[in-house]
Amino acid sequence: MTEPVPTIFLVAAEPSGDAIGGRLMAALSRRLDGRVAFDGIGGERMAAAGLASRVPLSALSLFGVFEVLPQALRILRLVRDTAAAIVAARPAAVVTIDSSGFNFRLARQLRQQGYKGPLIHYVAPQLWAWWRPAKARSLRRWYDRVLALFPFEPEFFRGHGIECRFVGHPAIEEGFGRAPDPTFRARYGIAADAPVLAVLPGSRGSEIKRLLPIFAVAVAELGRRIPGLHVVLPTVPTVADRVEQAVAGWPLPVAIVRAPGDKPAAFAASDAALAASGTVTLELALSGTPFVVGYSVNAATAWLVRRKVRVRYATMVNLLMDRAIAPELLQDDCTPTALVSALLPLLTDPTARAAQRRDLATAIGLLGGGEEAPSERAAAAILELVSAPRS
Repeated sequence: MTEPVPTIFLVAAEPSGDAIGGRLMAALSRRLDGRVAFDGIGGERMAAAGLASRVPLSALSLFGVFEVLPQALRILRLVRDTAAAIVAARPAAVVTIDSSGFNFRLARQLRQQGYKGPLIHYVAPQLWAWWRPAKARSLRRWYDRVLALFPFEPEFFRGHGIECRFVGHPAIEEGFGRAPDPTFRARYGIAADAPVLAVLPGSRGSEIKRLLPIFAVAVAELGRRIPGLHVVLPTVPTVADRVEQAVAGWPLPVAIVRAPGDKPAAFAASDAALAASGTVTLELALSGTPFVVGYSVNAATAWLVRRKVRVRYATMVNLLMDRAIAPELLQDDCTPTALVSALLPLLTDPTARAAQRRDLATAIGLLGGGEEAPSERAAAAILELVSAPRS
C-alpha cells in the first residue's frame, strides 16, 4: 500500500521569509523525491516552488508596534483563521518563518486550538538582543524546534530550554559574492565607468513610506556632488510599483531591479549601498559591497525598542565585529546630511571602500557554516521531527 504524501504547512509573512520558504520547499521536495505537498501563506518565491498561498503576502508585511496597531483586528482574525485551517488540515508539520509578530501569535493559537503535530520556527528570533525572558519561555511551550541562522544562537536558546539547531544563513544560497555579471550594466543602461549606488529602502510598505523620502534627499545631494552617479534599486513585488512611482522624479538615473536573480549582480556592480536595517545588510556583506545603514521607525516604537534592547548595534556585521564597521544612522541620526557624509567616502575614496570590504570579509568568516546548503540542513531538521514518534 502506498504511503500518503505528507503535507507541510508553511507561513511566511514578508518577502525575506518568502525567499527562505521557497528554498526550503525545494530542499524538502528533493529530500522526499517530490512526494510532499505544501499548504500555507507565502509570496512569489514560494508560489514558484508549488504553494498556493491562502492570503496575499502584502496583507502581512507590517513592522513596528504602532505601525501594526491600525491593522490589529484584521491580523488577529487572520491568525485565528489560519490556526483553524491548520488544525482542520492536519499537516505532517507546521513551519513558521521569521516574522515573530504574526507567527508567534499563530503558534500560541495553534496550541490553544489543540494542534499536536510538530511545530518549527525557522529564523531564530534575536531574543539575545532583547530583555525578553518571558518570550523565551513562550517559545519553549509552543515550538518543538527553532532553526538558527547564526552559530552562536543555539547555546543561548538551549540555556532557556529550547531545542535549537544551527542551519546557517539563507543569504549564502542567493548567489551573493559571485563573480560580477558582465552583462548587468548594459542590460540596465549603466555606463561601464559610471559610479553606482545601490539604494535599499526596505521591503515593507511602512519602511518605504518612512525611509524613501529621507533617502531621496540624500541621493539627490550625492548626485550633485558625484558626476555621472547612477542608482540601482532592487525591490520586491509587494512594494515595487510604489517604489517605482516614488523615484520617477529623482534627478539622476535610477534602475529598478525587480528580478530576484539580478539582485546579487546589482550589488556586485555597486560601489556602495544605502540600506535599511535587515537581512539585506548581510547580503551586501556577502557581496563585499560597502554600505551605510539608515533606519527610522515611529517615535513610540523607537522608545519601546530603546527600553528593551541590550546590544550596541542593529547590524549583524557590526555585532559580529563588536564595532561599527558599517555606519548605522538610526532614528534622529537618520538625516539626509548624515547619510551623505557617511556615503561620500565609500563612493569617492577607493581606500575607504577597501577598508570596509576587508572588515566585511572578516565578519562573514565568523558566521561559520559548512558544505551543505542552509536550506538542506533546515529541511533535514524538519523531516527529522516529522518522522519522530509523537507522545
